Amino acid sequence: QLQAFGGGLVQAGGSLRLSCAGPGRVIGIKALRWYRQAPGKEREWVATMISNGSVKYADSVKDRFTISRNRAKTTLYLQMNTLESDDTAVYYCNIETVYGASWGQGTLVTVSS
Repeated sequence: QLQAFGGGLVQAGGSLRLSCAGPGRVIGIKALRWYRQAPGKEREWVATMISNGSVKYADSVKDRFTISRNRAKTTLYLQMNTLESDDTAVYYCNIETVYGASWGQGTLVTVSS
């Protein structure tokens, strides 16, 4: 069971780092992703790291957010800088493996202006 954590209340311009971890190391990873869902909106893609380490970001977070993982490959991170009120959402991690995809329980990020 994946779990995202690290959310909270932060002022606009501030930073947060989200983490996502499961009960152990995941085998056969194809891609790691972060998504978010703002109140009243559909879930949207935020960032992807594929198995070779290359990354992609949604235009709305490019140059502000960074997706990474630890050396042991057991924890996925999302470093969020220069947060804006539009970043307020529940953030979810998603792991795609050769066996299928799993979603983590979300963590709420609230950015106050």
